[in-house]
Amino acid sequence: MSKIELQNQTITYTLRKSKRAKRMRLAVYCDGTIVITTPHNFKETVAEKFIREKSEWLFSKIDFFKQFQGRPVARYSQEDYLKYKDQALALTKKRIEYFNKAHGFKFNKINIKNQKTRWGSCSRKGNLNFNYKIIFLPDRVQDYIVAHELCHLKEFNHSRKFWTLVSKLMPDYATIRNDLKKSGLAFY
Repeated sequence: MSKIELQNQTITYTLRKSKRAKRMRLAVYCDGTIVITTPHNFKETVAEKFIREKSEWLFSKIDFFKQFQGRPVARYSQEDYLKYKDQALALTKKRIEYFNKAHGFKFNKINIKNQKTRWGSCSRKGNLNFNYKIIFLPDRVQDYIVAHELCHLKEFNHSRKFWTLVSKLMPDYATIRNDLKKSGLAFY
């Protein structure tokens, strides 16, 4: 753990060095954890400069996530995951069934996971994975996440064809996606 003084506040963050990283990435998680990932050869002073440059964004995310303190969406405990995963599985199955009535997407299996940085994913084997915290999101956001992953079964990318397919399932997907980005909850 490292510390930095910003706007008369001491901010604690974790510095991760990655051989795979090509650029720096700053993340604030629901529980208030701050992580900066840098390429392996970057010095901590470069990371600190990056954090200072992003301080306005950083404080906006910290403030945003304060509203979730004490609520399940902010936790990453195994107990919460075990408590809510069946509910999340039932929800995603129901929404997949809804979208599949008209579109007939073929998939292998549905998995519920406890992820920090993703709401969902689709594997090349056709497995659909969803974050258990999806149950705490508004209905239209839940639908967007499910529709997004279903569309990856036909288009395994984020090409124009992919987004055209998403728009057939969720005509207002762009608005939902922008709302997610503005809220700091977007992982796509």
